[in-house]
Formats: sequence, structure tokens, C-alpha cells
Amino acid sequence: MALQQAAGLLDSEAAGLLLAATSDLSLVVDEQGIVRDTASARPDLDGEGIESWLGRPWIDTVTVESRPKIDALLRDASSGAMTRWRQVNHPSPSGTDLPIRYSTLRPRKDGPIIVVGQDLRAVAALQRRLAETQQALERDYDRLRAAETRYKLLFQLSGEPVLVVDAGTRRVIEVNPAAMRLLGRPQKRVVGQDAVELFDAANLRELQGLFAGLRITGQASDLTARLGGGRDAVKVSASLFRGETVTSVLVRLSPLASSRDERTGLDGNALALLQRMPEGFVVTDPARRILSANTAFLALTQLATEEQVRGQPLDRWLGREETETLALFAMLRDHGSVRNFTTVMRGAYGSLEEVEVVAVSAIQSEQPCFGFTVRATPRRAAPVHVGGHDLPRSVEQMTELVGRVSMKALVRETTDLIEKLCIEAALRITRDNRASAAEMLGLSRQGLYAKMRRYGIGDLDPNDPELAP
Repeated sequence: MALQQAAGLLDSEAAGLLLAATSDLSLVVDEQGIVRDTASARPDLDGEGIESWLGRPWIDTVTVESRPKIDALLRDASSGAMTRWRQVNHPSPSGTDLPIRYSTLRPRKDGPIIVVGQDLRAVAALQRRLAETQQALERDYDRLRAAETRYKLLFQLSGEPVLVVDAGTRRVIEVNPAAMRLLGRPQKRVVGQDAVELFDAANLRELQGLFAGLRITGQASDLTARLGGGRDAVKVSASLFRGETVTSVLVRLSPLASSRDERTGLDGNALALLQRMPEGFVVTDPARRILSANTAFLALTQLATEEQVRGQPLDRWLGREETETLALFAMLRDHGSVRNFTTVMRGAYGSLEEVEVVAVSAIQSEQPCFGFTVRATPRRAAPVHVGGHDLPRSVEQMTELVGRVSMKALVRETTDLIEKLCIEAALRITRDNRASAAEMLGLSRQGLYAKMRRYGIGDLDPNDPELAP
């Protein structure tokens, strides 16, 4: 307010000169927009080529995007008040544009225009540093996010059972799939639990001492403890680490060699031989869950460690469909052994391998189990079907009938041919076990017998109660 009153005591020209004297850069521009005079209060502006502006249109001294702002400053200049401030950029000999914020004033009507400018290089430098800092933060964030992704992937895919535990509360923060399988609990029943409660009560004091020693000294010796629920004993290794403001404990659970041998009922020498077999070998329990598998079987599943398959159902990888594996187990229970069962192995990453399975049951042993040898079969040409049922030739014949026979009759004949081939294939896969074949085809036994009678497949016992209408 005091400056406005002081400016009111001066004439307009004196006020303009006073404003120019207090600015970083001032210009005098005539009615045609030509720069007639320049004055700078900043010595460091001398090297920016300002003296070359004299005699040139002011609008030609700025960059292309700033030209509309110069037009507005010249158009709005009046003797009543200073125009609004506008930032423009001047090309500079140094290569970096010179940022200036301008306002204009016309002291007398039809007189020259006084241009007042403020140097914004310091502000621009701060903005540039801020942008560079922001970009550096973004790069650091991307690196941290990539590192976290790699950690999560390694943690999830690791075959070694691992828990991450809060050092202060002993609560489980994270658990990987291998640890869940070993503990026999889902993630929601492990995360948030006191880590010592996952073990047998007889080991409570030792585990409490392990965590207490970690908090005090940062180190703890490995110990052997039995898991809760009567499960196997494991070796417990713990390491302290700090992330951000939280101190955590990395707990590794290593199944003991004796525990693994007890689960499969095999001694160490037999296990070592089976691991080196060139053919896949796998042992399952009666519920089809895998107890042990050798390296060749893991290669067929496209997995790296035995922990990734242990506890999983065998039919996750073996068989074209679940019913095919169910038929295999049914025959194994009925006959005790199965030879030359042809099927496929489905890899975890999409591979499909034709295999031949030989299986034997040990259902009467102390721990009932089934053993399977899985051998990849060499690729060979498709066998020629005898009996005039070669499908490609039938399709060719039916194509020739188009125009002679109605489409309805052709579709009916094709359907009958496919049904017959499917029934013959199911009986061949199940070794003529008709109950298993009916289940594989999704038919009742009566429905299967009716179709077999219709197509003349196999020998049917007329006294079979299933054939009763």
C-alpha cells in the first residue's frame, strides 16, 4: 500500500523507471514492439546475449512457444496497472534457455512500453533438480520392486521349507508352499500363529531359548524338533535379519533323512539306487498322494525338486484325464500289479510325453503304498487299424457321399463310428475292465452294454443282471 501511494506521487514515466531499476532485467519497447533499450541489475545476465536484442522485435528474441505470451504482454500494456506476470524463454548462447518472468507497463498513452523482468534461472534449477530427484526415486523404487518380485518368486518356488517370523512377537509373517506341505496346514492356519506352537509341546523350552538367544546375541545353534500333530522331526535353523524398522527371523525346516526314509519305507541304499534310475519312479499312498519321486520322474513333470511334488496327487501329472488314473489305481487294487499301461505325462509347463507305466501295490505292508515305474515310450507311427474302421478312410468315403445321401444320415453314421472307436479305445486302455471303461466314458454300465451290443463289440453274458431291461 505504501509503494502504491508513493507511486501515485510520481508521474507515470518516473514510476516506470523506478520499477525498472528494482527488477533483474528491464526493457524499453516502442509501439512497433522493437526493443530500444535494455538494462540489467544482474551481472551474470551479461553473457546471455541481451545486448543483441537491441533493434530487434521483442517477439523474435523468445522461443516459439513463448511468442503468444509476448503478444499478450504488448497488447495488455496500459498506464493503469502492471499486466499479469508471464514466463517466457529466450534462446541462450549457453545452450540452455533463459527463463524470465515479465510484466509490462505503458507510462503514457501511445508512448513506449516498459518491460520488467525477473530472472527465473534459480527457480528453473530447483525445478530441474526436483525432477531429477523424482526420477532417481522412481528408478530406486523400480529396483526395489524388481528385487521384491525376485525375492517373492524365489521364496515361493524354493523347495526348502521356510518361515519368516517376527523376532519380537514370534508370529509367523510369511510361509512358503514347501513349509505348508511339511506342516500339513494351509497358509491361513500358519500366518499369524506363534511359531513355537507349530511344534510338539516337548520342544517348547528349546524353541523359546532359540528365539530368546537370537534377540540377545543375534545367533542361535540349530536344533532338532518334532512338528505338531505327531508329524516328523525336522532340523530347525534360524537367522536374524533386519528390514526397514522390523527385525525378523528366517526359520528353515529341513526334514531329517531318517524321516524321509520312514515315509517311503525304504532304506538309504535303495533310495540312492532309485534316485539314479534312468526311468521315472514314484511312490504314492492309497489316496494317490506322492510320497517320494526320483530325478527322472521330476524331469517328466518339468519340476526341479522333490518337495514340489511331495503330497500332490499323482493324477496332476499322469493320465490324459483323471478317470484314466482312477482306472489304473482300480486295476492295481484288484490285481496287485499292472504292466505296460500306456498313458501320458503332462509337464508343469505344457509338455506332453507318451509313457508306459508298470505299477505294483504294497497294500499289506506296515505303511500301505503303491510303486510306479514310468518310462517314456519312443515315438512311432500310428498303428493301422484292422477290420475296416480306419477313420480317415471312412471320412473320405463319407465326403464322397455328399449329394447322394442326406446330411442327417451322414451325421448319424459318423456319430456311430466315433462312438464305436471311443468304446474300443476305453476297453483297450482299461484292459477290458468294463466298469472302469463306463466310468471313463461317462456312461452307466447298462448304457455301455447297450452300445456294445449295438456295435457288436466284445462278448456279453446274457445272464449278467446289468443287461436286464
